[in-house]
Amino acid sequence: MNRLVIAGGGLAGGAVACALAQAGRGVTLIEREAAPAHKICGEFLSTEAQAYLAKLGLDLAPLGGHEISHLRLIRGRSVVTTALPFRGLGLTRKTLDEALLRHAAGLGAEILRGQALRRSDSGWDITGVGAIAPDIMFLATGKHEMRLLPRKTRAKRDLVGFKMYYRLAPDQLAALSHHIELIMFEGGYAGLQLVEDDQANLCFLVERKRLKQAGGQFDRLMANLQQASPHLAARLACACPHLPAPLTIANVPYGFIHHHAPTDAPNIYRLGDQAGVIQSFTGDGMSIALHSAALAAQSFLAGVPPAAFHRRLAGDISGQIGRANALYRLMTLKFAQPALFGLARAWPRGLGLAAQLTRVPPAVRV
Repeated sequence: MNRLVIAGGGLAGGAVACALAQAGRGVTLIEREAAPAHKICGEFLSTEAQAYLAKLGLDLAPLGGHEISHLRLIRGRSVVTTALPFRGLGLTRKTLDEALLRHAAGLGAEILRGQALRRSDSGWDITGVGAIAPDIMFLATGKHEMRLLPRKTRAKRDLVGFKMYYRLAPDQLAALSHHIELIMFEGGYAGLQLVEDDQANLCFLVERKRLKQAGGQFDRLMANLQQASPHLAARLACACPHLPAPLTIANVPYGFIHHHAPTDAPNIYRLGDQAGVIQSFTGDGMSIALHSAALAAQSFLAGVPPAAFHRRLAGDISGQIGRANALYRLMTLKFAQPALFGLARAWPRGLGLAAQLTRVPPAVRV
């Protein structure tokens, strides 16, 4: 039997471990974090993502996610609200990833926590364990690059991402309930929604120059954003940060899609952000990760090699990632924002259509 190794215990890694274990295959997953950890993510689970998790046998109900049924688009003091064409779920990655790893272990997958998998010219090595020789590798390290296996991307990397959880004042908590709010400002955007235990997840992207103008300080940057968005300022009035410091990330290659090259290793399947990175505002990054995991497991079990898998996956997700890139350019252009917001105000249902156009298409779902 092949030695199957998964690098990374995030959503894609945990999902492919579950799928392979369900099929009776022995698989080892290596996760560098020794304990559950927060990750930078909007933490919006679309109905497609929920369906993939249900297919794996993971029951989301006990995890306490917050149901999301409406979208608010905000620019300055103006707000447009519309019903989403689906029901989403706000659930922290710390909770979800841990539940998925526990589920994979229950199905028979071997989970190695607190271990680092490294690649060198001579092969693979697990810290504290030694050299290994996997027949098949599933690369699911998320936004982190692995040495000697970088993503070939030409994407512009001038954005810095931040994430913080807040405890909102009771009136603001009630106002945000069952909504995801997308806040537009020059040179970036923010997303705000509730997750389990009534925590508010604020994720936002800003251009580096805006961070530099704030002296590289999170508190000054937040004050700047709240000045630009009275709506955000109202939401965070009397709010208490729930983390000692924000989570941050930079150099995320939004728009990246892995295309097979003759130089690619013949035994490596790339999953999640290692295969494609969609703009965060779409809320479909987790769905893409789960789709890639399901397709990778199906492909391997059917004897489809990584090259063919990557071509299929690129075809599945290229349309939605391209449309998300176009929407991002409109959202962040100073002179295009008023027109885009005016269109949304005149045609609120268009926001639902935009949400549908940036989802994994029904025809390709596994």
